[in-house]
Amino acid sequence: MIKNNQQMLNRLHLFLDILVLVASYALAWCCLVLRNTFVTPERGLLPPQYYFAVLVVIIPLYLILYTSFHLYEPKRIQSRRYEFFNIFRSNLLGLLVMTTVLFLFRKNPFIQEFSSRMVFYFFVINIVAETVERAAIRAVLRTLRSRGYNQKHILLVGLSRTAEGFIDRVKTNPEWGYQILGILDDTASPGNEYKGVKVLGTIDELESILELNTLDEIAITLAIGEYGKLEAIVASCEKSGVHTKFIPDYNNLIPTRPYTEDLQGLPVINIRHVPLTLTYNKLLKRAVDIVGSLVAIVLFSPVMLLTAAAIKLTSPGPLIYKQERVGLHNQPFQMYKFRSMEVQPPSEERSRWTTPHDPRVTPVGRVIRKTSIDEMPQFFNVLKGEMSLVGPRPERPLFVERFKEEIPRYMIKHQVRPGMTGWAQINGYRGDTSITKRIEHDLYYIENWTFGLDIKILFLTIFKGFINKNAY
Repeated sequence: MIKNNQQMLNRLHLFLDILVLVASYALAWCCLVLRNTFVTPERGLLPPQYYFAVLVVIIPLYLILYTSFHLYEPKRIQSRRYEFFNIFRSNLLGLLVMTTVLFLFRKNPFIQEFSSRMVFYFFVINIVAETVERAAIRAVLRTLRSRGYNQKHILLVGLSRTAEGFIDRVKTNPEWGYQILGILDDTASPGNEYKGVKVLGTIDELESILELNTLDEIAITLAIGEYGKLEAIVASCEKSGVHTKFIPDYNNLIPTRPYTEDLQGLPVINIRHVPLTLTYNKLLKRAVDIVGSLVAIVLFSPVMLLTAAAIKLTSPGPLIYKQERVGLHNQPFQMYKFRSMEVQPPSEERSRWTTPHDPRVTPVGRVIRKTSIDEMPQFFNVLKGEMSLVGPRPERPLFVERFKEEIPRYMIKHQVRPGMTGWAQINGYRGDTSITKRIEHDLYYIENWTFGLDIKILFLTIFKGFINKNAY
């Protein structure tokens, strides 16, 4: 059983971390010596024994930090991104502790001679080394689990859509190392099976199975109509001491990725995870929008001035075209564009999309629409806070009213600021393309937002987003 091996695995992991810490520190010392020899000699470089004596403090400090940042938790389904983030955070905190100590005791003769470069070298090298070490451990564990070793034996209580979904994922990912021994259910007959996992008996037999002490985990996968049995099942599992998890059957009710928060001991399930509702994320994104739009206005001002001149010289009418769009929290705003069409009656303009070879588009307009130059005035929308550099593209109120009835979850896009570019646009869904696919990409962006994703979208927009083959 896995619980008999876990303690040994944890000890091995701890030992490997100690080796990596010592190796990283030694490599940092070598970098310091090489720099002192070939680049800029430092005055009074301490002998190596003084530097390596500091390991007596560094090793326990970092092991405590790794434990605090959950780096010794099972790696079965823990994402690499989450693990790397915790490696970085623990090393950053370690760097802050060491630099603080160097500052506070800077008058000590030993500290005065201790090179601060050594601390920085160790910080960089150790992040890389720890990441490589944990990637290697993951690879070894995946290989072992795929071959039937290091398995976690689990019993499912309840044959439901949730149980089937769990079995599907386990069968698809043998590297997780889950071995499903069977299912207990009151509605299916013993011997029935789903993808090779058999119904062993009824839920009443749970206590007798728990007494055999052959299980690592119990997963409660009851159908939503059987939740009346939940309290008794949890009581039996708690009495046996077997680790128990509850997988709720709400996928058909809540077709998204919810998350749970604690309200003074009361678990609250949020139907949709929207990272940009968090204050820190909102402030970070807004700061990037302000700085980015200001830089873009200055950088593209020659292009905008030339475009304005071309429009004025070739077509009568205003330079900037304002159109009502729906933004954050369903609030309307005036979105700016360079005018690319002949001036037309408002009733005609509001009810029609642009079509191929549309006679309303001017020669200059055709060029600026193809190259997305007509969108550049929206940097001022971003500066005003009506839009963001990255986000779902806004639509006109007429189409919002239509799409919210035709496309499920369409209105979710208005939980964030609309953007000049977005995940849908860099994946080819611009102009006259599938609205359904566009919304799917917008929802992915909303639920998976990170600062890094915004940077990726902005970077790809440079190569994919300016030339719009669907613009007419």
